[in-house]
Amino acid sequence: MVVQGSPDQPASPTRTDPTAVTGESVSGPRPAETARYRYRREYRGPLQAVILDWAGTTLDHGVYAPVVAFVEVFRRYGVEITLAEARAPMGLFKLDHIRAITQIPSVAERWRAVHARPCTEDDVRALYVDVEPLQIEAIARYATLIPGTAEVVHAMRERGYRIGSTTGYMRSAADVARLEAARQGYDPDAMVCADEVPAGRPEPWMILRNLEQLRVFPAAAVVKIGDTKADIEEGLNAGTWTIGLSRSGNYVGLSEAEYRALPPTEQRRLVAAAEDLLLRQGAHYVVETIADVLPCLDEIETRLARGERP
Repeated sequence: MVVQGSPDQPASPTRTDPTAVTGESVSGPRPAETARYRYRREYRGPLQAVILDWAGTTLDHGVYAPVVAFVEVFRRYGVEITLAEARAPMGLFKLDHIRAITQIPSVAERWRAVHARPCTEDDVRALYVDVEPLQIEAIARYATLIPGTAEVVHAMRERGYRIGSTTGYMRSAADVARLEAARQGYDPDAMVCADEVPAGRPEPWMILRNLEQLRVFPAAAVVKIGDTKADIEEGLNAGTWTIGLSRSGNYVGLSEAEYRALPPTEQRRLVAAAEDLLLRQGAHYVVETIADVLPCLDEIETRLARGERP
């Protein structure tokens, strides 16, 4: 387990209260400008919910379903993209993901060479429409649960945690992922998709919609778990704790069998690089897979009891 440093929390903004020192009503004399106080409300209760990502976190070790769909949809428009280019914006809403791919200089140059013009917003939206059936088909092929998912979620529920989920998939694709996961023993209490909120990651709306559906608050009682920088930023923007997953996710980008076939030194190199990316994004903790998160949750419980905040 890799743990992010815990800098001292900044003090809450100061606020002037005319009655704080004098006890007089606001209609009476105002105290000097120096009469200020600091107030910080501390949550010291238990964790209440865990919000999980999908591909690379609970299923699809290596995050192949989105990648193969993106490669294929661009190929159908005459433009070849690499796996690395398809992976680069991972974690975003798929419409935003496609837009980001078209803005990669190498991809933009290839698009212009094929179509004799830059890729437009109309092109981006056409690609998004065409990727949907490809995405649904790919999810059905790559929806194997990551080892430990069902067992860890069961342990979370035994602790009383509610289980939510967020995803960059559109609802039609996410429903397929959820159905396939349920057949293997995992079904979250809530699922919010990027096409159901004003904006997807890194904005916090999917997490906040989960909290509404789960009726959980405050955000400090919640942990977001995911494998991308966008997952971590989403959690931080929502005010939750965050745990990054290095080995099972997008930045290693290998199925479990492919990973196991690597020499140990190469395994360590890839995992360390993924850990570094997630920690630099601000993750409170980074572990290899969902099977490793329970000790992190124990530590967060302890930190909450001390009055610490995310």
